[in-house]
This record gives sequence, structure tokens and C-alpha cells, in this order.
Amino acid sequence: MAINLNQFVEDLKSTNWNDPGTWHAAPKALVLIAVLVVIPVAGYFADTAGQIEALESGQAEEVRLKEQYLNKKRQAINLDLHRQQLREINVQFGALLRQLPDKSQMDALLVDINQAGLSRGLQFELFRPAAAESAKEFYSELPITLKLIGTYHDMGGFAADVGQLPRIVTLNDVSIEAGKDGNLSMDVTARTFRYLDEEEVAAQRKAGAGKKGGGGGAKK
Repeated sequence: MAINLNQFVEDLKSTNWNDPGTWHAAPKALVLIAVLVVIPVAGYFADTAGQIEALESGQAEEVRLKEQYLNKKRQAINLDLHRQQLREINVQFGALLRQLPDKSQMDALLVDINQAGLSRGLQFELFRPAAAESAKEFYSELPITLKLIGTYHDMGGFAADVGQLPRIVTLNDVSIEAGKDGNLSMDVTARTFRYLDEEEVAAQRKAGAGKKGGGGGAKK
């Protein structure tokens, strides 16, 4: 059926919108289209769109919770393994810590280093511990400047003996020169370490916190 657009427009122009009983087919069709299209679209944006958004948000939350559950499940399954690994780490840490002397053992360790050189027939021209220790988080470091005279073989034996000491000692900045008498001269820095007691650790942490707090002031 053909639609006369001109007649449709004229019907709309002559329509008394306050008296629906006099409406022609054109305004009735227009109102029907509005009811069938505008109202559902408005309802979608007013209600359905919010429900769809809430549904999508709920689905995303469901995925997140499932992943969180699976992660916790894996952690629970491996809990005994993690506890065993933690125990092993604590044992290893304790073994390493026992290789660090405390304050009362430092003098004995210095004697052991000196004895390691003398037992190899080395001559000490210099044995000078640093005036102060360098404190770290839970341990301190004491460098000792050494100068020894002897043969290459004896110096190698001294290095091996130091490595076998029950306490941790490292040899650093090694410099060896040939002497006029056929012996060698070795300059080396031996570093020894000791663990800090509880009071020293607390003081070290307090000092570190003070540095952080003091460094945040505004510059003038």
C-alpha cells in the first residue's frame, strides 16, 4: 500500500493534539511508533543498561575471586613444602651466623689470622686493624691491612689457611711484588665480620630511621 507523504504531513499539521478522538491515521501511527520504539529504548538506558553493567562487573569479580581461590589453594597445597624450606633456610642462616664472631671473639680471631701467617713462615711487616668497624644491618665489618714477606708457596698456604678458619675472613685487594732477597712482598686487606648483638642492632636501626626521617625536610 502506497503512502501519500503529503497527505501524511497535512494530517499531522491539522491534528488537534489535545483531542485524541479527532486524530487521523498519521498522528495515531506516529504515537504508535513512539510507544513501540522510544519507550523500550528509554527503558533500556534507564534500567537494562545498568543491569548489564552490574552483570559484567559481577562476572569480572567472579573471575577475580576464582583466581584468588586457586592461588590460595595452591599455597595451601604447598604449605608443608614452604614450611620445610623455611626451616632449611633458618638452619642455613644459623650456620652462617655462627661463622661470625661476637665482640668477645674478635681478639681471638685476629690472633688466628696472625698465627696462620706465622705458621707458614711469613714475616709480618704490617698488621693494622682499622680504627673503627663499619656497621651494616645486622653485622659489622673490620678491615685489617696486612703486609707479609715470604715465598709464593707460603703465601698460597696462608691464603688457604685463612679460608679454613672457623670464622669468615676474606682477603681483598691483593698486591704481590718481588723483593731483592728473592722473597715476595704481599699487601692485602683481610676483612673479618662479626654479628651485632640485640642492642647494637636496635641502635643501628634507630640510626637508619633517623637518617630517613631527617632527609625529608624541605630545602631552603
